[in-house]
Amino acid sequence: MELYVPILVLAVLAAGFAVFSVGIAPFTGPKRWNRAKLDAYECGIEPTPQPVGGGRFPLKYMITAMLFIVFDIEIIFLYPWAVAFDRLGVFGLVEMVLFIVTVLVAYAYVWRRRGLDWD
Repeated sequence: MELYVPILVLAVLAAGFAVFSVGIAPFTGPKRWNRAKLDAYECGIEPTPQPVGGGRFPLKYMITAMLFIVFDIEIIFLYPWAVAFDRLGVFGLVEMVLFIVTVLVAYAYVWRRRGLDWD
């Protein structure tokens, strides 16, 4: 158990610093409010007007996010496989080939349905 004490101390210090920083910020920061600071920030361009109830986002954003997650998960599975490749042998190779083929089928489907176009 004594091996975990430095990790627990570091976690307590990090959490304490985070809570302290968030708690003290409203009291120490400058309070010069103006219209520019209260506007939504969109990468340096003028914000586009939004309806009162909030705007609807095109489905393209959600599909792009899901594609990112799928390919991100593929990379997460590839790293441990590459580390343990020697121990897995042919079975590990066949399993990873099947996994990559499955992901490539999904990629081909999205590409065929023009899910990667920004038009």
